[in-house]
Amino acid sequence: MRLSSKKRILYVDDDRDSCELMSLMLTTFLNTGCQIMTASTPCEAASLMQNDAFDLYILDYTLPDISGVELCRRIREIEPEKPIMFYSGMALEEDKRRALKAGANEYLVKPNDLDKLVETVENLLQRSPAAHH
Repeated sequence: MRLSSKKRILYVDDDRDSCELMSLMLTTFLNTGCQIMTASTPCEAASLMQNDAFDLYILDYTLPDISGVELCRRIREIEPEKPIMFYSGMALEEDKRRALKAGANEYLVKPNDLDKLVETVENLLQRSPAAHH
């Protein structure tokens, strides 16, 4: 079990700029203090998940190899209680519905929902069961 009270977030997005922006925003504006890991592929995300426990998963909809929705389903099978949110440029209601049906707790559209990002992440982290490793 980790001694650190810092919440751990895994952000999966194949766009490096998005990863850097998300890391910067969350480390700057989150009140809870957190550690953000990023992965650019579902495979890389799975590898990080084997070595670490996370309090929140943030996924992009469009990823290489498998979709964010499929990754969400797989995370949900392993981590039924952990919050998962999408932060994606896919803005159609159908996309949102698919993601929520796969087990996501929230779906924000980039860049439109940027102002809701920090608040949504904080709310989800408060609901997250403590990460044990």
